[in-house]
Amino acid sequence: MPNPVFVNLPVADVARATAFYEAIGCTMDRRFSGPTASAMVFSESLTFMLLHRDFFQTFTPRAIADATAVTEVLIALPLDDRAAVDTLVAKAVDAGGSGDIRPVQDMGFMYGRSFTDPDGHIFEPFHMDQAAAEAAMAAAQPA
Repeated sequence: MPNPVFVNLPVADVARATAFYEAIGCTMDRRFSGPTASAMVFSESLTFMLLHRDFFQTFTPRAIADATAVTEVLIALPLDDRAAVDTLVAKAVDAGGSGDIRPVQDMGFMYGRSFTDPDGHIFEPFHMDQAAAEAAMAAAQPA
């Protein structure tokens, strides 16, 4: 089993953020959740730690980025197929996020879309056919 990754995200309202992440398919790990934080499990290898902005600030001496105004990070989420990408974006929009904040990417071997959560964090769900991607990269290399 791969080591899990915990992505810490500052949020304005933990309850609202928790509801959004549940709506897109995450489950709360109550062992690491409380009034100032929710541990939202996306997969066995990825958990989003939703931390109230005041609590988040205790982990860093730097200012917290306002994700609605600046890009702090792009979180790419590999999914099993194109339909899963479309489904996740639809769930995000239905739960109060913004969908397709940039044009849909369809390179044949890779298909990707985007959405933001209510706090402005940017997600890029995508599906990639690994064999087709490797073939396309090999073909692009000079002989």
